[in-house]
Amino acid sequence: MCTRSMLVLSILLLSACGDPVKEQALQQLPITEKRVTQLGEALTNGQVRNANLIHQYATKVSILKPSLNALTDEFSKDASIQGPMYRALLDRVNTAKNQPQMFASSQALYDELLNIYQAADPVLYSEALSDPLNVLADMSDGQLPRVNSLSKSQSQQANNAQDFGTGEQLIGNPSYGNWQTGSNGMSFWAWYGMYSMMGNMFGRPAYYSDWGRNRNYSYYNDYGRTRYSSPSQLNKQTQLDQRTKKSFASRGKKFTSPYNKNRTGSSSLSSKSKTAQSSANRFRNNTAKKSNYASKSTSKSKYGKNSSFRNSNTNTSRSFRRGK
Repeated sequence: MCTRSMLVLSILLLSACGDPVKEQALQQLPITEKRVTQLGEALTNGQVRNANLIHQYATKVSILKPSLNALTDEFSKDASIQGPMYRALLDRVNTAKNQPQMFASSQALYDELLNIYQAADPVLYSEALSDPLNVLADMSDGQLPRVNSLSKSQSQQANNAQDFGTGEQLIGNPSYGNWQTGSNGMSFWAWYGMYSMMGNMFGRPAYYSDWGRNRNYSYYNDYGRTRYSSPSQLNKQTQLDQRTKKSFASRGKKFTSPYNKNRTGSSSLSSKSKTAQSSANRFRNNTAKKSNYASKSTSKSKYGKNSSFRNSNTNTSRSFRRGK
């Protein structure tokens, strides 16, 4: 693998001549790799606040509800390098490093490396962990308080949201499941592996048409989506949204996208998350202006169709180099 990576980098170096954006991407790659490695070390050494709380909450819930031990053990992984969010960052780095041809342009590759770099910021990552942490809080039936979030009833009332059951913060997050289309043509949320216990025990089927219009607050959907999703995952979300809108329009109805506005429900979030939210808003507006892009695109790259997000606060990797 190391030999292959060196070969890919050598090819990139040769092809970067005369392409300043590709040169930027090559400079950013080791910086992003190092940042993800440092995040892994911080998780292992107990230096990520909400990861530590996940350990504590999982232990408490397992005592309160021993029948849920398999599920709480799964959530404990979120506090480590075995968690789905961290493993997703590793996969994205490896794709950028070993399969740069998956990206439609040098700019798309560079944008992805910047996104991963910021996603691996320990402060942002800790706040992204508030979703699985608060699922554990909800599983405790009020014994454990939510963190970085209003109570379920408060945010539900503020957003006029439906109750999609315990675990609803993770619906839409590709680290925990995906949207599948049933024989009736309706898209529903399907949990990965052990997380399916939440749907079986606590919730009800979440259909995209209902969830999209009536979802509650979650960190991922309201702050972290453009950071904690790969370009291909964002593209799939956009395509599903467009298909649903067309389906509603064919029946003379209007579908309100789950991402058309930020939901109320965050509390005590860092300025970094608020900056990420501003970037997400710009991304959402940019995507809306290009709503027909995916259908018109002739690119063969699965990453090329919706990988144009770029953090507008910076034009270089240097200004991202803050924190650990």
